[in-house]
Amino acid sequence: MLKIENIDCFYGDFQALRDVSLSVAEGEIVALLGPNAAGKSTTLAAISGVLGYRKGQISFRGRELNGVKAEKIVEMGIAHVPEGRKLFKTLTVKENLEMGAYVKHARDHVPETLKQVYDLFPILKDRTNQMAGSLSGGEQQMCAIARGLMAKPKLLMIDEMSLGLSPLLAKQMFQMVQQIADIGITILLVEQQVNHTMKIAHTAYIMEKGHIVMSGPTSELAGNEHVKKAYLGM
Repeated sequence: MLKIENIDCFYGDFQALRDVSLSVAEGEIVALLGPNAAGKSTTLAAISGVLGYRKGQISFRGRELNGVKAEKIVEMGIAHVPEGRKLFKTLTVKENLEMGAYVKHARDHVPETLKQVYDLFPILKDRTNQMAGSLSGGEQQMCAIARGLMAKPKLLMIDEMSLGLSPLLAKQMFQMVQQIADIGITILLVEQQVNHTMKIAHTAYIMEKGHIVMSGPTSELAGNEHVKKAYLGM
């Protein structure tokens, strides 16, 4: 579904990504793991068209994305749930969700998609007329993911969803991601909660200093000595 080949990304003169390659197959949960400032969020920004890349190629379902505007990439079927949630805090939960459905193919299905996200996140239905800025951290994260789902994506990219959440709530969020995958949405997940991520992801890529240093099925990576010491606390 998604293929990244040897991309380089820069912020001014600073090179944030170096020769990065990865792929996401349809129906998979793929994890992009690594320490802070490794380049994980930059990778998602390059995919979603927020940040350009100087070298390499990104293709989605066979179509090259270089030069394609971010809003067109959403129309193609990629939704990006950014780190920090980025909700419209002075709008209600329902208004935030409706904003997620601005692309044409999603606007035609708002009632049924709203029902789907309310079934996945029942607390949001209870908070439908509440201002998004007044939600708890966990509720805001649910709202951000639900807003991404409102675009009816084929690929949902979620950046650091467990950041700032309690261990119990973080565990619930991973269960919800599994439920989203179960309804047929492919997921690219950037996370620092490596233990939980390894349990739900099919494939993982380890990124350090802007470069992919290791990749493979999570069942194999979980037994790798470097991964166990550096990321699993063993």
